[in-house]
Amino acid sequence: MNAEPHVVIDQSPHRDSAGARRAAAEFLLQHCPWADLDAVLLVVSELVANAARHTAGWWQLHLRAGQETLVVELDDSSPLPPVPREPDFAGGGGFGWPMVLKLAGRVEVRPLPHGKRVQATWMRPMAAAS
Repeated sequence: MNAEPHVVIDQSPHRDSAGARRAAAEFLLQHCPWADLDAVLLVVSELVANAARHTAGWWQLHLRAGQETLVVELDDSSPLPPVPREPDFAGGGGFGWPMVLKLAGRVEVRPLPHGKRVQATWMRPMAAAS
């Protein structure tokens, strides 16, 4: 049985969005070259930035690449799910969560014993499967 390639990005506060993006890009180039790198990196940036901004504790990013799927999971210390907000063009945010929902093929939020998990999944495009 072959294990899927998997990487865990260092927990906060040791890494920031830039470090998470860099590690995610390296992982995708090696294990999931069919994935839309720009879309995945924007989702990683938003998930990490939201965890840093809206939680008082830890976060941890996981990436898994299967033959036909890419899964990005961000676990954080807040039990509160992301809430869509009206975008605030004066600097108050509200742009990230709708972007995550649009860029990922599927997004799920699940409670954890000490926080939550946001999972974004992409399926390999049919044209690239051959």
